[in-house]
Amino acid sequence: MLNGLTLVIGGAASGKSAHAERLVMEGPGRPVYIATAEAHDTEMSEKILRHRERRDQAWREVETSAGLPAELRSCAADEVVLVDCATMWLTARFLAEEDLAAATEALLDALAACPAAVVIVTNEIGLSPVPDHPMARAFREAQGALNQRLAAAADRVVAVWAGLPLVLK
Repeated sequence: MLNGLTLVIGGAASGKSAHAERLVMEGPGRPVYIATAEAHDTEMSEKILRHRERRDQAWREVETSAGLPAELRSCAADEVVLVDCATMWLTARFLAEEDLAAATEALLDALAACPAAVVIVTNEIGLSPVPDHPMARAFREAQGALNQRLAAAADRVVAVWAGLPLVLK
């Protein structure tokens, strides 16, 4: 039974979002989709649309980035929440030059306080070559640190490779 915090981690286009959606739909409550992506170009707009088309009318949808902690705190105990994804949330915080440690603490506090079961999707970006740009290296380090904190806080961690889930924790 889905409860507490589940982290779904994988590479780009690995099937992690679809797997997370299935987990939420099998959960014990009304599904809530919290989308953190911001559409700054046509490709991202199309990706967001494809994700929306996968879901039926049963989902309550919320689009937020900076407001993610507040949205998590406002969820009800009879809901099951999907946050898609931590990487897009972190990207927005990173580009806004926010205090990432403080933002991460606020997110983790909100996840702990959320009365609903939560599934949060994140990208594993540490398997690629070392980026040649300092900003890309800094983001890779920030994403790795966030993923480690989320995994430590999670009750369950599932890696998705080529659409196949592998339970790590």
